Amino acid sequence: MIDDLVDAVRAGEPVLMPTDTVYGLCADPHREAPVQRLYRLKGREAAQPTALLASDVDVLLDFIPELRGRPGTIARALLPGPFTLVLPNPALRFRWLTGERPESIGVRVPQLAGEARQVLDRLGALAATSANLPGGPDPRRLGDVPEELRAGCAAVLDGGELPGTPSTVLDLTGPEPIVVREGAVPVGEALSRLAELSADAPG
Repeated sequence: MIDDLVDAVRAGEPVLMPTDTVYGLCADPHREAPVQRLYRLKGREAAQPTALLASDVDVLLDFIPELRGRPGTIARALLPGPFTLVLPNPALRFRWLTGERPESIGVRVPQLAGEARQVLDRLGALAATSANLPGGPDPRRLGDVPEELRAGCAAVLDGGELPGTPSTVLDLTGPEPIVVREGAVPVGEALSRLAELSADAPG
């Protein structure tokens, strides 16, 4: 099954697999065509961004070296975990993931285990969006994923029941953090962790 998912992603096909929050539709993030295929499957508008999932922070920094420095420090403080961090993307990398804001990019380093962990480790990174139709409920179980999405994926990995709450999205591109979406981590806790990080920064 691991080989099936890895081979499908490398072939440019969408796959369905668990994350640390909800089930996700995933594709090769390094090429535009697989991401477009993912968008068409979900019915997602091209103007909407999609997260880059990396196997660890070091891999993330290899793919987006401009994050080294303050953004990378923030990423290491919060990741891995159920956060999506919107960070500066001055080199406009992964343009097909960034939607209407090419100067920023949403990144995740999920806390995965088992086969899902092995898939991401082998691929390094994935483009990922929740495996639901626009406006639909977040899929906690594989059976919660709409049939048309499952049928459109080249490989499917059942990870059992997941927490079912999507990641908390923090926009860290400006002078103050903005909570775009409260999810698995409450807003107060997220902002408190960021405040602690700022307090520890050298003056």
